[in-house]
Formats: sequence, structure tokens, C-alpha cells
Amino acid sequence: MSRPHIPFAVADVSAFAKSLRSQLAGRESLPSHVELLNMLAKAGGHRNFQHFRAGAIAGPMMRETEPRLDSAEVEQVLRHFDAQGRMMRWPGKTNHQLLCLWAIWARIPSGERFSEAEINAFINAGHSFGDHAILRRGMVDEGLLARTPDGRVYRRIEQVPPPEGQAVIREVLRRGTRE
Repeated sequence: MSRPHIPFAVADVSAFAKSLRSQLAGRESLPSHVELLNMLAKAGGHRNFQHFRAGAIAGPMMRETEPRLDSAEVEQVLRHFDAQGRMMRWPGKTNHQLLCLWAIWARIPSGERFSEAEINAFINAGHSFGDHAILRRGMVDEGLLARTPDGRVYRRIEQVPPPEGQAVIREVLRRGTRE
């Protein structure tokens, strides 16, 4: 059985190179083949190589059908945001937490590097319950933000939110622009 050929492209080659360099700098020896694949995938904004591979293989199959929006879930998630588009509380359900993180992620400018204090300012602007650390950690864990090993520099990882995430982002940003 032959291996599928998986194309690899990144939106920002400079951010990709910096991420890869920082991952390699923390090593004392050359990475193995599998470790290098994981480093490349992470620098490209994926959790690991398996996550990248699964998306690349499923991608053509997924594009054949129009993604369906779960509007009931979107409505449930939007209950966690106030009239100004700020998150009021951290949801209990994991899938709702991720959709809320997308709304905070959308407030962070793309293509820039930020200190921890700067990233906290963007996060604090998007919520009112006073726990920026859980939101920052959640975005890093979910692959929405990348940070250096020492936690001093953060950057937004560019990707396309799922349909529900896009709907939550649209509504939260709309609420934030109302007078």
C-alpha cells in the first residue's frame, strides 16, 4: 500500500520559521523523523503530525459536502456573552469552551508577536469574569495561540474556525460594535 502524498503549505513562512527555530533551539540532539514531522506540523499551526495528516486526508472528503451549522449550539454558546460581546462566564461543556475561545481568538491581531502582558490585554478585553489565565491556556492547548517555551512571546495561529465558531465570532463582534 502506498502512502498518500500530503501537500504542506503555511500562510506565514516567517512565523513558521521562527516557530520551528524555537522548537529546535530547545533540543540538545537532532530530532527523529517522527519528532521532526511533529515540529513541522506544530509550526504550521496543527496540534501534531497526526492532526495535520487527518485534516489533509479528510479535507477533500469534507469539502464535497457543505458543512452544517448547529445553530442550537451557537445559541447556547452565545448565552455566555453579554450585550457588549464580552464573555461573562466559562462554560462547563468542552465544546462550548472551544467556541468561546474562538471569539476571544478573533480579537487578537494576526501576524504579530505579543508579550504575555499584551496577549492578556486582548483576552481581558473579551471577558468580564476575571480569569485570563484559563482563556490563554485554553487557546494554547487548542492550538489557537503559540507561545515560546519560556512563555514570553505569543502569536495567533491562523486557521479557519468551524462553522459554529464563525457564527459565534460574527455575533460577538456584532455585539461589540453596537452602541
